[in-house]
Amino acid sequence: MKKFLKYTAYLVIVVVLIVIAGISYITLALPNVGKPENITVEATPLRIERGKYLANNVAACVDCHSTRDWTKFAAPINQNIIGAGGEKFGDNVGFPGEVYVPNITPTNLKNYTDGELFRAITTGVKKDGSAIFPIMPWPYYSKMSREDVYSIIAYLRTLKPQPGTYPGHTLNFPLNILVHTMPKKATLGTVPSSADTVKYGEYMITISACKECHSPADKGAFLPGLEYAGGQEYGLPGGGKIRSANITPDKETGIGSWTKDMFVKRFTQYADSNYKPVAVKPGEYQTIMPWYKYGGMKVTDLEAIYAYLKTLKPVKHQFVKFEAGGQRALNSK
Repeated sequence: MKKFLKYTAYLVIVVVLIVIAGISYITLALPNVGKPENITVEATPLRIERGKYLANNVAACVDCHSTRDWTKFAAPINQNIIGAGGEKFGDNVGFPGEVYVPNITPTNLKNYTDGELFRAITTGVKKDGSAIFPIMPWPYYSKMSREDVYSIIAYLRTLKPQPGTYPGHTLNFPLNILVHTMPKKATLGTVPSSADTVKYGEYMITISACKECHSPADKGAFLPGLEYAGGQEYGLPGGGKIRSANITPDKETGIGSWTKDMFVKRFTQYADSNYKPVAVKPGEYQTIMPWYKYGGMKVTDLEAIYAYLKTLKPVKHQFVKFEAGGQRALNSK
C-alpha cells in the first residue's frame, strides 16, 4: 500500500510538471507567427481613399475602435473622436474577462512600424509579440489582399491623433492561456474581378467578417451546418441579449424571400442623409450591428454579397432574436 501511494505521488508530480511545462511553453513561446515584415507603405491618394472605404464601411475598423452611443439604435459612433477606442467588453456584455478597445489613431500607431501594423491586422499579434483576442476579427482580415491591407494602413495613418490609453486585457482562465495559441500566420487573398459577382461577393463578405457574427459557436468553434444561420448570442451594454440574424437563403427564418433591392435598401437606409438615429431606452430592442457604417458600402458591393449569400445552403434556424425586460422577438432582422 505504501509503495502504491509512493508511486501515485510520483505520478501526480510528473503530471503537474508536464502541465506546468506545457503552460510555460504556451505563454512564453507563443504566439509564433514570425517577425514583422520590413515594409514601408507608400500613402498614395488612391490607397488612402481605398483604405478609408475599407476601414469605415467594410472591415468596420473605425466603428469598433470608436465610442458608440448605446442610447440610440445601432449605437452610432462619436464622429468627433474617430478611432480613439475605449469601448469596454466585460461583465457588462457577458465577456469572460475585460478588454478595452485600443486607440488606433496616430497617437498609438506612431509606435508601430508598417510591418508591425501589417502583422497585427493579419495575424493578431501586437507590437510586443502578445496575442490580440479575436474580438478583432483578424482571422478574416488575414484573407485580405496585401494591397487592401496596405490601403488600411495608409488611411489609419491619416486619422486625427486622439488621446486615449487603456488597461491591457485580462481574460478568465483558461482563456488567458488559450489566447496565446490563437494567432496564426496570414493566408492573404486576392481581390477577384467584380465581373465574377459571386466570387467578389465572397471576398467582400469574408473581409467584412459577417460569418463571425452570423454563425453560432461553442467555445470558439462554429456549430457544423449552421454557418451564417444566425443565433450567436451577444450581451448588450444596456442589458439584455441579442442574437445575430440568419442570413442564409432560408425563406422562413433567413433572407430567402428577400429581393436584391430589399437587401441593399436594408443597409443603405442608414446612410440616407434624412435618416435620424432612433432613441432606445433600456429594455427596448437594440442591435450591435454597425448599420451606419455598413450602410455606406457601395451598392455594387452589397449586391455582390447578396449574390454570394444566395448560393449558400438554406438553413432553417428558429431562435429568440432579442431578450430584454421580458420582451422576445423571433428572428427579427
